[in-house]
Amino acid sequence: MAKKKKKKPGCGCGSIPFSVILLVLGVGGWWFSQAENRQLSRYFPKDTTVTIPVLNQPITLNPSSPSPAPSVVPIKPVEPLPTPEVVEVEVPKEIEFPKAWTQKKMRGIYLSRYQVTNNASEETIRERVRYYRAQGFNTILHGVWGNACTMYKSEVMAQQLGFPSCPNLFQDQWLDWLIDEAHKQDMQVHAYFEKGIKIDKNSPVYKRAVAEKWLVPGVDKTYSGIEHYVLDVDNPKVADLFTDITVEFVQKYPTIDAVQWDDYLGYHAELPGKVDRTASLTKFSQRMIKEMKKANPKVSFDLCHHNPYWSKRYFAADWKNWDVDRVFVQAYNEANFAKELEYAHAHVGIAITDNQLHRLQGLVEDPKIKGILVFPLSGKPEETAVKVKDLVLKADKG
Repeated sequence: MAKKKKKKPGCGCGSIPFSVILLVLGVGGWWFSQAENRQLSRYFPKDTTVTIPVLNQPITLNPSSPSPAPSVVPIKPVEPLPTPEVVEVEVPKEIEFPKAWTQKKMRGIYLSRYQVTNNASEETIRERVRYYRAQGFNTILHGVWGNACTMYKSEVMAQQLGFPSCPNLFQDQWLDWLIDEAHKQDMQVHAYFEKGIKIDKNSPVYKRAVAEKWLVPGVDKTYSGIEHYVLDVDNPKVADLFTDITVEFVQKYPTIDAVQWDDYLGYHAELPGKVDRTASLTKFSQRMIKEMKKANPKVSFDLCHHNPYWSKRYFAADWKNWDVDRVFVQAYNEANFAKELEYAHAHVGIAITDNQLHRLQGLVEDPKIKGILVFPLSGKPEETAVKVKDLVLKADKG
């Protein structure tokens, strides 16, 4: 007897044609797409409660008091980012200075020991260099020594005097940044040894200089209102200190363009005793320059001093016999300016203050003046630089 086939459990959906299934799904999808058909609760009486087996939790359908709708935070539609507009930035052109000005070998401005670089960042120092270049200068004279102490950290100072520098807030690399940026801008930096061999009572070596007899007798009153004491270069300790400092400097900063000393490298004729110290000063200067050149022959040794007659006659400074490289004649004396100009013609150039800018046009147009140094006595070198630029450009138009 043939066995009856057992009927497989299930709904028998496998026997329904596939086309019928698709038809049911399509009609169902359309029905639910209509908003009014999705409100199933409307087919139940009010407050009807049912239990869904899967959730095992009673749910009230079509409540008489509907729950408040949840608050909806509106979402701002995402807008496409606008295409960035290409803006052409016009790089300012360099000022075209007159040829008579740009042909000067030296167009320098002086910055005293504490100006610009004291407590300044690298960015500030580099920006200042670019600023002076934009005003038409190609040389910066920056004070690095004064009152018998350096503005940079010096091993010679530390060993011989017990302190590394004058009290200041200079960062260790301030001079490196200054030189580096100047050379990038095709400029020069001259290290200015201010006050030369003169000190005042505020100098950190004053008491020691008095105790060890480093000073010549008397008070130097070359300039009214300023009292200076002059170190005796005939004293071996003084001579060695200055020579060692100069040698150390050109080794510590080998890319410096020049070392420049001023008229304070001298002894005023009005000092007590009327002692002629010309020979002593010449011997000292020759030795210092020789040792500096031996340490770094690439560095120029320059002077910004009185004319040769006044220097020798009134300051014991016979600099024509010192073997200096370049001399800028100080022409601060208005009454004697014409004579000073003659001396300047015979040397590298002339030095004037910001009180003599009315002389600038004539100096620029004078082909015999090969260099001009400007010393801002006002203590505002940036303002002085702008005045120089304006006067040079105005002279060109005139």
